[in-house]
Amino acid sequence: MYLGFYGAAREVTGSKHLLRINGKNILMDCGFFQGHRKKAREKNEKFLFDPKKIDYVILSHAHMDHSGLLPMLVKQGYKGPILCTSATRDLCTYMLQDSAKIQQSEVDFMLKRKKEVVLPLYGMEDVLPTISQMMTVPYNMKHTVCEGVSLTFLDAGHILGSAMIVLELEENGNKKTLTFTGDLGRKGLPILKDPSYIDKTDILITESTYGNRFHKFIDDVDEYLEELLKKAIARGGKIIIPAFALERTQEVVYYTHLLIKSGRIPKIPIYVDSPLATNVTDVFRAHPECFDKEVYDEFFKNNKNPFGFGMLKYTNSVQESKNLNNIHGPMIIISASGMCEFGRVLHHLNNNLSDPKNLVLIVGYQAQNTLGRKLVNGDKSVKIFGEMVDVKAEVAVVDAFSGHADRSDLIDFISHVKGVKEVFVVHGEENQGLTFKEILKDLTPEAKVVVPRLAESFEIGNY
Repeated sequence: MYLGFYGAAREVTGSKHLLRINGKNILMDCGFFQGHRKKAREKNEKFLFDPKKIDYVILSHAHMDHSGLLPMLVKQGYKGPILCTSATRDLCTYMLQDSAKIQQSEVDFMLKRKKEVVLPLYGMEDVLPTISQMMTVPYNMKHTVCEGVSLTFLDAGHILGSAMIVLELEENGNKKTLTFTGDLGRKGLPILKDPSYIDKTDILITESTYGNRFHKFIDDVDEYLEELLKKAIARGGKIIIPAFALERTQEVVYYTHLLIKSGRIPKIPIYVDSPLATNVTDVFRAHPECFDKEVYDEFFKNNKNPFGFGMLKYTNSVQESKNLNNIHGPMIIISASGMCEFGRVLHHLNNNLSDPKNLVLIVGYQAQNTLGRKLVNGDKSVKIFGEMVDVKAEVAVVDAFSGHADRSDLIDFISHVKGVKEVFVVHGEENQGLTFKEILKDLTPEAKVVVPRLAESFEIGNY
């Protein structure tokens, strides 16, 4: 048995982990690299393995840094199944199409500006066959992938449909269990169920996105959010929230709904300016089995909608989006992408960053070299559409919304796991992974702990 790491190795994005067993190649995730555009493009353009030689793909969840390159894998010759949960398939149906549209719209935009054009990595003609190759597997139900490999999905509590991948392996009489956390969620967040625990595994691939950090308590987020919004509203400013269309948008809408309902912030227009977020919200409504008891009992038992209320409007057309620039007075605009790299949020930032009345509210993780990270770092000017824009608006961060486990959550999860002999630390910037490695050496003293480099491969289970 061999395990190779072809993405998210000493960095957060680009998840691709390749298991070789009994002559078969099983790829866990196939995601976009995100960050500095030129470097990310170079990494995304070429796989470090032959797609035609992949036999099976197992997908942990629908975020683009885990699923975004699936259409390119199919375009380059992958013909096999893509195993995932039902909610993940439904989300990918919209998200991968949106990815193809965004890539094409960027080409069209740059052509209008007579700028250098970079061709899309894939188009809609590659997305549709990708969706047709997706096969759904329910949570907590063992599924035989191939000879010597059985799969069970456990709820990771990160986003709708997110799963830990648990593989029971057998090769030449050697039996081992391998668990890949995917992106592990946090306990106590609204909407979704808490992550599952696992009792034991021989081999653990763990994320470490926040392996050296602690989140603020989610219990305090409503007060902090209330304070920020009230100040911006008093200034007459627009509140721009770059939010991932999946999960973060629904969480922000949920909390804003509660603040307005209780009279803690004034009633102002709220726009979710993302066709993808609108479609994703429809998927949320279709999967109440993923929700925690509180949200299910409050809303779904009573046929209420937790993601829509009187002051909320979901925009769809480009013209509706443009019209928001002509509306004055306080309003909230929630728009993708969450790292401010693509999509309509770029236009809203371009039009609103230079006004000190406005607020840019960052509610998700910002990878290195992204526009979102530059705003968080306090850059006084940023490049948007090839031109420098002054940053005079207030920029605030609410990291309590993060759907990623922090150090304490990861330690709690791993402390429940028995029998670990090998640990591979992925999905974290290098310093985060190396810091978390030292913690894991104490937490799993009998295990070999490795922070793999890109394209490194290891023999596993040889004990």
